[in-house]
Amino acid sequence: MADFRLSDIAHGRSGDKGNHANIAVIAYTPDGFAWLREHLSADVVQRYFQSLNPSRVVRYEATNLLALNFVLYDVLAGGASRSLRIDTQGKTLALALLRKPLPHLDDASTMMRPQPRSSHER
Repeated sequence: MADFRLSDIAHGRSGDKGNHANIAVIAYTPDGFAWLREHLSADVVQRYFQSLNPSRVVRYEATNLLALNFVLYDVLAGGASRSLRIDTQGKTLALALLRKPLPHLDDASTMMRPQPRSSHER
């Protein structure tokens, strides 16, 4: 598989905390989580969202969920009731991050979303 995106190995959810946003990135597999832990740092996320000017980004790990949670400080232009941005609550930030291109992955098959078995395989 050629052009990988973060969405190939994880799904996500995001929302607001006042003027701040959080983005959860949840790996589909333990191998995907290992890749995320090594390559998806707070600095990488801060650079990816540089156009929103986060004052800082902090990463938290939820190993039992195969997840990383990022808090992006001061990215919502005042928050839901004050911001004039279209996405005042940061709900689209996870989708934006999941579109992040990834470098070529040699064997991504152990990181990809498991495909459901068809009914004739059960």
